[in-house]
Amino acid sequence: MAKTMQPQELIDSAVVDPTGNKLGKVGNVYLADATHQPEWITVKTGLFGTKESFVPLSGAHADKDGVHVRVDKAAVSDAPRIDADGHLSMEESAQLYKHYGLPMPRTSPDGRMDDRARGKGRSGMDDAAAGKGAMGGTGRGKPGMDAGTGKKDRDAEHSMTRSEERLKVGTEQVETGHVRLRKYVVTEEQQVTIPVSHEEVRIEREPITKGSGGKAEIAEDETEVVLHAEKPVVGKETVEVERARLKTETVTEDQTISGKVRKEQFEVTDDGKHRKS
Repeated sequence: MAKTMQPQELIDSAVVDPTGNKLGKVGNVYLADATHQPEWITVKTGLFGTKESFVPLSGAHADKDGVHVRVDKAAVSDAPRIDADGHLSMEESAQLYKHYGLPMPRTSPDGRMDDRARGKGRSGMDDAAAGKGAMGGTGRGKPGMDAGTGKKDRDAEHSMTRSEERLKVGTEQVETGHVRLRKYVVTEEQQVTIPVSHEEVRIEREPITKGSGGKAEIAEDETEVVLHAEKPVVGKETVEVERARLKTETVTEDQTISGKVRKEQFEVTDDGKHRKS
């Protein structure tokens, strides 16, 4: 990184792998015992950030979009599962170095980093320093040490922290089905009554009371009348009668979700007597 960063500045920062994949957010920062510089971070993964994986800060750098590390997403997913309890043992640290294919820093007999290893590849937050690291999620150093003076905190030697799991519940949008609206053609019989008219012939007679003055003759004769009638004519036309559309609406209901969680309990032993709290 361009400059040495304080652990509290790293908390909740996004973690990005070399290909640009976002791995999660920084949960805790672990410091090297010898240099008190950030050596490891834990990355919150999983649907609700309930899992934490250790990621090395060797060669990492900070950018505006988060902390860029040199290990990819697959390596982080397969990293050994180690409880983020505030401090890494020598064995746990060696297990992580082996998984990521990183060389273990050389240490002196008293457990501090060798001068040659300390000066190699230094760039603010560079190669991890020692086999053991202390959590710095809130700017703290090694447990039992005062963060400001580096001296032992006598009260811390006789205290411990109790932790417990809690359910974190959220929602996500999922597909539950498909609804289709379609139209199809059916044929049905319709009957319509319509009035029609036609012409009929009837004979009207009227008597002739006075002679016409002409001479009447008896002969055959005929006349013709054209009759008319209406007949039904059937035609078809297409008209719009109705419009239908699909519309979704959100209905909220309560669902009860249960899960098992673990929690720690304190037990005090006093001259063979057990007391729990």
